[in-house]
Formats: sequence, structure tokens, C-alpha cells
Amino acid sequence: MGRFLQITGLVIGLAGLVLQFCITIPASMEAGRSLLGSIVFLFSFFTILTNIGAVLVHTSLLSSTGYAWLPAFAGPRVRAGVAIAIALVFIIYATVLAQLWQPQGLFLLCDVLLHYVTPMLFVLWWLIAGADGTTRWSDISWWMVYPIAYLIYALARAPFAGEVPYPFLDVAKNGAASVAVSALAVTGLFLVLCVIAVLADHTVACARGSKAR
Repeated sequence: MGRFLQITGLVIGLAGLVLQFCITIPASMEAGRSLLGSIVFLFSFFTILTNIGAVLVHTSLLSSTGYAWLPAFAGPRVRAGVAIAIALVFIIYATVLAQLWQPQGLFLLCDVLLHYVTPMLFVLWWLIAGADGTTRWSDISWWMVYPIAYLIYALARAPFAGEVPYPFLDVAKNGAASVAVSALAVTGLFLVLCVIAVLADHTVACARGSKAR
């Protein structure tokens, strides 16, 4: 089951990312961005970056030589970190972002694949085969680097690019106080997911040990 979920997650993740690239770049250029600007715009989304991380984890573990050229993504700490981040993608999109626009056609397909299908597949795979009981509470500080670094990047880029990847990060429209509250809320949710991940990792590992005995 674990290998099936890995292969399925890899295929769907790659398909979603490639399709998103193919439809977003032309649409972005039609909106007035350059080719380079369109590429930077696409890769400024937390969803895209996190799904790339999930694909790299699957690739590193499925390939017979993957551990040699992608050792960082094969480790248990990164597996858990990606599971946390992609769970955040699902939660934020389902509860906040999905109500803000109504994608159609291929954009809708990409939304479903990258915001719902790949997160569920990855988290399920991690619970079944990726969690091994080796995570530590100290790993949380390491996992927190990703969302904090992303928030810094998104907010620092906004004045120069004149745009933000997510509406709740728009200081010009919402005000600094509102954005600060939103950023703290998202960071706090990520922290809660980190705590849940450590507990789940050890619980799953103990359950496997009990079954083995």
C-alpha cells in the first residue's frame, strides 16, 4: 500500500505541476508579465513549492539511486516536514482560499489535484509508510523555518512585484495589522500541525511495533 501511494502521489503530483505550469505561464504572460516574471510568479506560491517537495520525497524513495542524489529528501525529518506543509496547503485552501475564486476547466483540475488530492495522498502515505517514530520535538524548530522563510519572501517581494501570491498577505489592501494577524494565524496553525505530526509519528511507530509483536 505504501509503494502504491508513493507511485500514485508521484504521478499525480508531477501531472498537476506540469499542467499548472503549462496553463499558468501563458495566462500570466497575457496578463502583462514577462516570461521570467511569470515563472517567478508561479514559483512564488506555497502550494507549488510544497508539491515540488512532495514529488522530490517520492522520487528519492522510489528510485534505486534516489538516496544517492537526493539524500535530504529521503530522510524522516524532511518526510514529516513535507507532510506538515502539504497538510497546511489543504487546510488553508479548503477553509479560506477556495471561497475567493471559481476556477474553471484545467485550472479547476489543477486546483483539485494540488490542493486536495496530492495532500491527502502524501499524508496518508506518510502515516502508513513514511512515519517511523524518529522525529523529535527539536525538529519543530527546523520545520518552522520553511513557513517563516516563505512569509518573509512573499512580503519582501510584494513592494517590488506589486502583487502577493495570497490575498491575506496584501498589506496595501488589508493593512499591516491584518496581514500580521493572518501571518501569525497561519504560522500558529503550522506549529499545531508540527506538534500533531510528532505525536502521530510516535503513535504510528508504536502501533506498528505492537502489531509486529
